[in-house]
Amino acid sequence: MSTARQLSLEVNGKSHDLQLDIRTTLLDALREHADLPGTKKGCDHGQCGACTVHVDGQRVLSCLTLAAQVEGHPVTTIEGLQSADGVMHAVQTAFIEHDAFQCGYCTPGQIMSAVACIREGHAGTDEDIREYMSGNICRCGAYPHIVAAVRDAASRLKKEAAQ
Repeated sequence: MSTARQLSLEVNGKSHDLQLDIRTTLLDALREHADLPGTKKGCDHGQCGACTVHVDGQRVLSCLTLAAQVEGHPVTTIEGLQSADGVMHAVQTAFIEHDAFQCGYCTPGQIMSAVACIREGHAGTDEDIREYMSGNICRCGAYPHIVAAVRDAASRLKKEAAQ
């Protein structure tokens, strides 16, 4: 009995028609079938946050989400954050400016969670940022720089929205 299924996933504004085993996670579909390796496979158990992406604008752990579950729902990965003309998202810029990564492995998941944290209105204080980013683990311990980057990006985005 075949468990393969044809799926059409909308990722970063582009359609990807993929023949996948119905048990394929969104993480594996992105990395191994849609050629989008920016989303990282960390623990593969939903504990580290390295695989965070957005589905319908909400952050999800792609290692715990089946690809079939997101068919018909827009998915955004780290590759889809920058604008069409190549300008980086404010959070990406802030992470670079604040040196908010060391080895960089967790950085895509951190950035995707940071974008959601700001969008959800949880970047008012450093304590709030730490709380809402707590699902993303950085083995290098770059947390002070990550909090500074999120705070700075939130301030920039707030100023842009006010203009």
